[in-house]
Amino acid sequence: MSVTPIRVAIAGARGRMGTEAVKAVSGAEDMVLVATLTRDDNITETLKSAKPDVLVELTTPESVMTNIRAALQQRVTPIVGTTGITDDDLEEIRTLCAAQETGCLIAPNFALGAVLLMQFAATAARYLPDVEIIEMHHERKKDAPSGTAARTAEMIAVAREGTPIAPPADAFESCAGARGGRAAGDIPIHSIRLPGFVASQEVIFGGQGQRLSLRHDSIDRLSFMPGTLLAIRRASALQGLVIGLENIL
Repeated sequence: MSVTPIRVAIAGARGRMGTEAVKAVSGAEDMVLVATLTRDDNITETLKSAKPDVLVELTTPESVMTNIRAALQQRVTPIVGTTGITDDDLEEIRTLCAAQETGCLIAPNFALGAVLLMQFAATAARYLPDVEIIEMHHERKKDAPSGTAARTAEMIAVAREGTPIAPPADAFESCAGARGGRAAGDIPIHSIRLPGFVASQEVIFGGQGQRLSLRHDSIDRLSFMPGTLLAIRRASALQGLVIGLENIL
């Protein structure tokens, strides 16, 4: 029995992630790529004419909300991998999802290994409250910390049951920022931007006489494609705003 293919549009189709997404969707037997959008395109008009079921949003923090709004107003499900979305933005998206009866997925990371690492870290945090995060990305990544690191810190902060050890009262930094930026739960995040990386993250827990390190490395952007295709396939089942690929695994 034939199955109607999922109609997919990709915003940011010429970017590093977008290029791989175009290849992945084009090669999927149960999908059809109906539109590739760049910054010069009118997204509302394109969505009206192409009539996609899903918009994969892989652009920039400057344009992501415009594209999400346009998609939800056309009752197209956004699958979002772009960072820079604020708490106020999330509330707006929730309101739009409810008004349009259309789901939306925001995924800080589409690599299944990275998603598993975040879940493992949340489990470890129940027993080892002292933790720091190191995230490593290519030199052209604009934002810091990464969305993955920020989401990991949020998950750890929610799951953590114990109280981390406070630094000494006389602790200081001779170089500002040496101890990292503080994320949810006052968890330090250290951001590295260097050639040779795609996306890596290490979460280090310390305990009495022991140390636990969890690490994931994306060495190629192909690592993000199985998760992207999974999100597209499950888009029709989304209800409201869903944050994190782990919630649809």
